[in-house]
Amino acid sequence: MEYNTKGTVLKKAVVWKNLFFYRKSYAIFQLTVEFCRRFLPPHGDRTVDQMVQAARSGKQNIIEGSEDGMTSSEMEIKLLNVARGSLQELREDYVDFLNTRHLCLWSSTEPRQERLKDFCHSHNDFEDYAPLVERMNAEEFANLLLTLCHQTDKMMCAYVEKLEQRFVTEGGIKERMYAARTGYRKSQDEYIKRLEEENRFLRAENERLTRMIEEIGGARKS
Repeated sequence: MEYNTKGTVLKKAVVWKNLFFYRKSYAIFQLTVEFCRRFLPPHGDRTVDQMVQAARSGKQNIIEGSEDGMTSSEMEIKLLNVARGSLQELREDYVDFLNTRHLCLWSSTEPRQERLKDFCHSHNDFEDYAPLVERMNAEEFANLLLTLCHQTDKMMCAYVEKLEQRFVTEGGIKERMYAARTGYRKSQDEYIKRLEEENRFLRAENERLTRMIEEIGGARKS
């Protein structure tokens, strides 16, 4: 394994607000709140709390994972996978909603699904979907959120895979601390070695000049 010898221990901070899958997860949370408000009873249904909490857990664990990633690659990967698990749980809730109400779960060949997939692919923020909230019926709204959950999960899978590859090659904070210490000691050893070489050269040069002065002095006396 090759270690970083430049003295860097903490990884560069990730601006989680700019991550496309975070922005989608925030949209999922906001849309889930609106979905529950419109299509589920306000009281007496535990599904509402479960869906809102799952949606919130998705976005919150992305934030916490990105923040913790500066010091712990393991924790970053773990929390992002927790976020993925929460969004997968939410997906099942939307599938159950459609099935129990005999509504249609749009297949990948459904023309409406193709248009929805293209729209969700190029729109990441809640503001993009807000105008649709009151216009969509329950079937359209649930399929929208299923599409967003699926795309967010796919993006997170690719991101986590890159983090795992980086962890294999660079290690976690312990490995980076070891590399930083090793790199520092190596640079100090090289510096000391250069000083010793310069010192030997200067001693030899001093002896040469001393002999030259002595020879010049002896020649003058003769």
